[in-house]
Amino acid sequence: MRSPKTALSAVLGLGLAATLAAAAPATATAASAPQTHRVTAAYAGSAAEKADTKAFFEAVMKSVKAKRAAHPNLKTVTVTYDASAAPTFQSQIAKSAQIWNGAVQNVKLQEGSGGDFQYREGNDARGSYASTDGHGKGFVFLDYQQNQEYDSVRVTTHETGHVLGLPDHYEGPCSELMSGGGPGPSCTNSQPDRTERAKVDQLWANGLKGVRF
Repeated sequence: MRSPKTALSAVLGLGLAATLAAAAPATATAASAPQTHRVTAAYAGSAAEKADTKAFFEAVMKSVKAKRAAHPNLKTVTVTYDASAAPTFQSQIAKSAQIWNGAVQNVKLQEGSGGDFQYREGNDARGSYASTDGHGKGFVFLDYQQNQEYDSVRVTTHETGHVLGLPDHYEGPCSELMSGGGPGPSCTNSQPDRTERAKVDQLWANGLKGVRF
């Protein structure tokens, strides 16, 4: 995560890297280049940013809906994640799931092989981000350097917030989880605030019925 004052490109999530490089991580192939979002210094919630967050959310939602067909009356949605490709961040991922599960009522995160989305790790000049291939598969990429510079649980929980439908809001205070790197490396808050919790519950209300963006 780099300072949002940097006027260079970055992808959706905490990764505000000071680079013009836009190559996908090594785990993605050219044939299935992930949809990522670029933000600029004066972040103001652009229509493109909102669309990309929606694309990731809908990719996960599509996977969840397919598995829920046999249980249409359940009120709480379970989203499964596969953390096997991010062994360095096992504790942070588990803590992130614990935080979100304690913060919201209408959706729960649960680890499971081949989940609705994956966590991956590695080195990427863009930092950490959430991405989707647009075909029902999504992943959260956790960058090594960024997770050393910034609070790693905050990074992971922030990126997981995109999975649940929340956009970035870099100009927000440290108390907002989705302000990401805006408040700087000294911010260690990893808890979503009241507004963020309410938004997630709204998005996942009534077993995915009536989803609104």
